[in-house]
Amino acid sequence: MSQRKLRLGAFLPGAGHHVAAWRHPAAQADGGINLQHYIHIAQTAERGLFDAVFLADGLAAGIGNGGPEGKNAWGGSFEPVTLFSALSVVTEHIGFIATASTTYEDPYILARKFASLDHISGGRAGWNVVTTGSSAAAGNFGLDKHPDHADRYERAHEFVDVVKGLWDSWDDDAFVRDKDRGQFYEPAARHELNHAGKHFAVRGPLNVPRPPQGYPVIVQAGSSEAGKELAAETAEVIFTAQQTLEEAQAFYADVKGRLAKYGRMPDQLRIMPGVFPVVAATEEEAQEKYQALQDLILPEVGLALLSGLVGGIDLSGYPLDGPVPELPGTENMKSRQALMLDIARRHHFTLRQLYLWVAGARGHWTLVGTPAQIADQLQSWFENGAADGFNIMPPILPSGLDDFVALVVPELQRRGLYRTEYEGRTLRDNLGLARPASRYAITPAEAVPA
Repeated sequence: MSQRKLRLGAFLPGAGHHVAAWRHPAAQADGGINLQHYIHIAQTAERGLFDAVFLADGLAAGIGNGGPEGKNAWGGSFEPVTLFSALSVVTEHIGFIATASTTYEDPYILARKFASLDHISGGRAGWNVVTTGSSAAAGNFGLDKHPDHADRYERAHEFVDVVKGLWDSWDDDAFVRDKDRGQFYEPAARHELNHAGKHFAVRGPLNVPRPPQGYPVIVQAGSSEAGKELAAETAEVIFTAQQTLEEAQAFYADVKGRLAKYGRMPDQLRIMPGVFPVVAATEEEAQEKYQALQDLILPEVGLALLSGLVGGIDLSGYPLDGPVPELPGTENMKSRQALMLDIARRHHFTLRQLYLWVAGARGHWTLVGTPAQIADQLQSWFENGAADGFNIMPPILPSGLDDFVALVVPELQRRGLYRTEYEGRTLRDNLGLARPASRYAITPAEAVPA
């Protein structure tokens, strides 16, 4: 029996992860703005003992991108921190990882939002740090153009440092609320950040006490060179996309190997590749379920999806049944464009074949089969240096998550690979991550008189 347990996140976008999910008869088409739907799937994920639910987020409606007006299922979804605050009161253990951008948000406001979510949820918040890949966001924030890749990541490093500093504004025991003395907080436990950097000048302190977890769990999803370096320095969980065991092993070794120069150990980072599972009692039934979704893809929607994944490059002028063309480099979606081109070259795909391949998982790992077949594949990656767990991307919701919890989770538990109960009450507890000390904490060595 394995003592090391794999971790599971649930990536839960509205009607499901497949590009045509909302058209499926079993899908909740308005899932992105349906609170009761999200309550159901959050409680299902908690019943399945998932570590966290995760929401991606964008800062533009996604209209256009070379696609057909009104036919793309984009632009209608809750803001993640707001949604997760509501879901936290109808769950007890599961964590909530919300996406927020270092390019377009403000460090003070973001630090306050996530500290608030951590308090409201009792220590179950996580921040998915993104630099925003879509150039469509720029116009919503008074900019003529999206900042380039290098500048976005430079800003992100400073942004994360500022946010952590703000979370340290108050010692853990600062707020004594002593009614007899009339002392609400101890002045010595209050810290002004006084940050002055290239991108930000922030005085502090934050107007929220230190979060229950010290810091909400820091998550990152970029796989470019700059993204991997940001993850090595700051992330505690990284979501990634690989297609083969060998690719996943190489990524795992690469990112874990970067930690030492930042004074970190390999077990301080959980690497969780995305997995798009279509599961049924028999392989034939699973293939039928998958094909039923594929048959719902409109060609113009599939091509628009692919255009977005290669960096917003208009592909509509190329023949669908011709080869995938050479594409210009892009400042947006660098790692995802490289992944798309690698898939196309490896399989000799046409444009149509490529968008059909990525329509569900967006370049993540697609598994179609029985519970045992899917568990076999997850176990292989987990036990062979490719993953610490997986970010599960149900094809349609709610049934795709229902199926995984009912069919795959018991199989993983039977093999001793997965928990049978939660280890703690916070997201850090359940991920096996230490609670960070404040930058102002006095170490035992410092406390000893000279």
